[in-house]
Formats: sequence, structure tokens, C-alpha cells
Amino acid sequence: MALIAGIEFRKVNQPLNQPFITVLQKVQEREVTIVIVRDAEGREGYGECVAFDTPWYTEETVTGSRFVMEQVLAPLLLNERLEHPTGVERLFSKVKGNHMAKAAVEMAIWDLFAKRQGVPLHEFIGGVRKTIPAGVVVAGESDALAPNVKAEIGRGYRRIKLKISPETDAALLKSLVAANPEILFYADANGSFSGRALEELLAFDQAGFALIEQPYGEQEWEAHSAARSKMTTPICLDESIHSFDDVKRMAEQQAGDIIVLKMGRLGGWSETLKVVEFCRNEQIGMWVGGMIEFGVSKAHNLALASLPEVKLTGDFSDSGHFWQIDIVSPEIRVEHGEIKLSESPGIGYGLNI
Repeated sequence: MALIAGIEFRKVNQPLNQPFITVLQKVQEREVTIVIVRDAEGREGYGECVAFDTPWYTEETVTGSRFVMEQVLAPLLLNERLEHPTGVERLFSKVKGNHMAKAAVEMAIWDLFAKRQGVPLHEFIGGVRKTIPAGVVVAGESDALAPNVKAEIGRGYRRIKLKISPETDAALLKSLVAANPEILFYADANGSFSGRALEELLAFDQAGFALIEQPYGEQEWEAHSAARSKMTTPICLDESIHSFDDVKRMAEQQAGDIIVLKMGRLGGWSETLKVVEFCRNEQIGMWVGGMIEFGVSKAHNLALASLPEVKLTGDFSDSGHFWQIDIVSPEIRVEHGEIKLSESPGIGYGLNI
């Protein structure tokens, strides 16, 4: 039984090493809120709220989520006695939406409980892997794409995700994929084919991608189902997946083959683990997606990727990919294309803020 004796929120704001460009937004600076929960013995658990400063990706924002965490969620949790971290979901169930705010606080509780038991978080949740394959997103203009891909391959990455849109040169990407047969390539459309004819998406079907992520909008289930029935490349849903019910809907409507697991968007560990169990039973592929996050969120994601059901390579770059200095110590490093999981209790990293 853990008494939640304290909750603290810290703001982090840093420029990216280089702008992150998608069809939705150009991100040059990243602000997040770090959540610190403490038990009566002074142990600390860490979470990270991955909402952005404007609602370009989800309706939640840094400012709005900070208000919800401080003024709504913290009072519900403070001085509560929890037998297990799944109890947080019950406490927060009366609050509608605000998945990223809920996830950040809940993640800190899961970290705290793993530390109370003296085990790594990946062991606490039933993970089996000790190393996680690293994958990186390469975004940029066409003339910079090939050299950027070459640079990331040189850094040891063996899975690369490319951003695509109807304006992207499919032939260029096909040649790029063909020139690097040892690399696993994903394509991410961020919903940019919404309202477009299926033929425009089909132009990318023979490019050699292992999957095409979110070609249509969040609620365009029929369009995704039609694409899945016509394409040989697996369809992966990202922005469409906000809950366990969304995953069930995808399966029922045959709108995708694979999903991206993002704890921030799902609302935390409890909902995410339900999704993992369902996908295992339904044989739906899974991988862990990134949110241009700092090391706290990435450490939680690494633990998630250690589960045996999560077989596809996720968005796992090292600390130096986005940041001059990450907020965790030691920094997360990619070596020989993999990240070794920490065997220290909880997420395995200290805060450097």
C-alpha cells in the first residue's frame, strides 16, 4: 500500500537540434511538464506530459494539461493510499478526456511502484527483452532526404520512418528504399491523404515500405478500410487510436493491420496494457511511437517495448538525436542499433533538471 504524499510539476523547454517538419507542423522548440510523485518514505516516480504547445496534434496543450494536472488530477490523488498503480485509472475516471494529462501522472505512479518493489519498470510490467531495437524519424525536404537517411544509417539505426504526403515524390522514395535493402523503412502520412483519391496513395504501395502509417484522418475509418483492401503494404493507424474502443473498431471494420502505441494519447499504462492484450489476442501488430519527447517519456516507452507482444521496431532515438542535453541521467544511448534497458529500479534514470 502506497500513500501518495506529494506531487510536483516542473516545466522543461528546450530547442531541438534541428526543426522537426511534418505536414501538420514545424516544431523547433519543445516544452513539456515533468511530473514527480512521492510516497511517504520519500521515493519518487517520474512521468512526462507530451502535449504540445498548440493543438496541432491533439486537442490537449501544454498549458491546458498543466492546469488539469495541477487543479484537477493532483487533488484526486494526493494523500490517497494505492494498492496498485491501476487504481489511478479508477480515481481519474470521473474526469473526461485529458488523456495526456492523465497519462503523465499515471506513468509517475507506475515508476514509483516499480521502485517500491526494487525492480526495473520493464520487469514490473512483464517485459522480456533486455535490449530494444532503435528506430528514427527522418523528416525534411526532398533534396536533404537521402543525406539525412545516410547519416542516420551511419549512426547505427536499422529502422527509418519517412514522412510522406500527396506531394511527395513516390519514385524518389522507392529508389531510396531500394538503395538501402538492409534498412526497415516505414512511411508516415499524418492523415495528409484525407479527401484524396485512393490512386494517390496507391502510388506508394510499391515503394517497399514495411507499413504506411495514418494515410487518412482520425475518423476516416471507411477510407482506411478501403485502402487496406486494395494495398499490399500494411496499413498502420496512429492518430485514430485514442482508446481501447478505437482499437476494437479498427479490428471490426478491418481498417488497419497495425497500431502505434502512444501512452500519452491512450491515457497511460492501464489503458495501454489493455490494448496490448487485445492486439495480442487479435494478432494485430504493434509498435511504440514517439512524441518528440525527453528521456522520462522515452524510458517508459522502452519498458513498453520490452513486452513480448510488441514485435515491431518503434521510435527510439538516443538522447542526442533531439537534444543537446537530455533531462535524464545517464542519457539514453543507441549502440549497435539497440538501446540497452536499465536494470535500476523503476524507469532506471534520474532527473537532470
